[in-house]
Amino acid sequence: MYEHPFQLKSLNTFSVNAFAKSVVTAHHEYTLLKFWRKAYRKGKPVLILGGGSNILFLENYAGTILLNRIKGIFITENKTAWQLHVGAGEKWDELVVHTIKKNIPGLENLACIPGYVGAAPIQNIGAYGVELSQICEYVDAIDLYSGKKIRFTCSECDFKYRDSIFRNCLEKYAIVSVGLRLCKKWKPILDYHELAHLDKFHITPRQIFNFICIIRHKKLPDPALVGNAGSFFKNPIIDIKTARCLFQIYPNMPYFYQKDGRIKLSAGWLIEYCQLKGYIFGEAAIYPKQALVLINSKKIATGTEIAALALYIYNKVADQFNIYLQPEVRLIGNYGEINPKKLFM
Repeated sequence: MYEHPFQLKSLNTFSVNAFAKSVVTAHHEYTLLKFWRKAYRKGKPVLILGGGSNILFLENYAGTILLNRIKGIFITENKTAWQLHVGAGEKWDELVVHTIKKNIPGLENLACIPGYVGAAPIQNIGAYGVELSQICEYVDAIDLYSGKKIRFTCSECDFKYRDSIFRNCLEKYAIVSVGLRLCKKWKPILDYHELAHLDKFHITPRQIFNFICIIRHKKLPDPALVGNAGSFFKNPIIDIKTARCLFQIYPNMPYFYQKDGRIKLSAGWLIEYCQLKGYIFGEAAIYPKQALVLINSKKIATGTEIAALALYIYNKVADQFNIYLQPEVRLIGNYGEINPKKLFM
């Protein structure tokens, strides 16, 4: 089946040694559509990929990996804001650094997030009190079947916690650019507990950027050295009645109020409470410094081995708390994305 396989180890941050039938790089919108249609006409599956920082290959891929490398950062401004039009093939962290160097605040809380700009809207990336949805003005995407380019406004993206309209339409749309709006009337966002001690009256965007870089480098493993995809599970969001019952049993359980009245819990805390921090499962493991991160430390673990560890965690947390964690990472099988419910039930 794989006469001339293309190795994918360097194209996913888990460093899983999977193979694909072919790998193609697209630097332009028309090239991306051209190669997608070429594979589609042959009846072959196509996976559009950015940095591979939020996926887990469970097996070899039977089709084409299409690398989206559409570049460009265009900045305009008016009296109240900077407006950025950014190609999907730009690296997110390099975009953040670019704005900091140009003294454009607003992205500093989202420093050091791996991956490409095109993937940011799919899961509504967020960190340290800021989500993409708060600064996103629009998302440009190509309808792969009609070939039409569509601009989705922020409200049309239907952003939710680690979710968007694109999450369930990955086979229909290809994101080609993202529009961001960064207000000139800047106010530091220091609500996250690790930032709460900072002086909001004297802190600068660059100082917040530097501080978050330090925090992330201390807590999270470098994918260049240790295979990982950052947080594997989403933080669970539950209703207030369930939360109150849990708090009576676990008074030290951290929680965060949501705008809709529900409660967000810390998945990392739940996993750590189950005494799984540092747990080793074959060649996969839970990172000793952050229980929410699964690692391929020697870069020889298979995707199924990492998925088996995730299932083990899922069952342990479910047994302890009656809470069912959902993966943030996309699971990729032989012919495309696999519904997590098939593994986590």
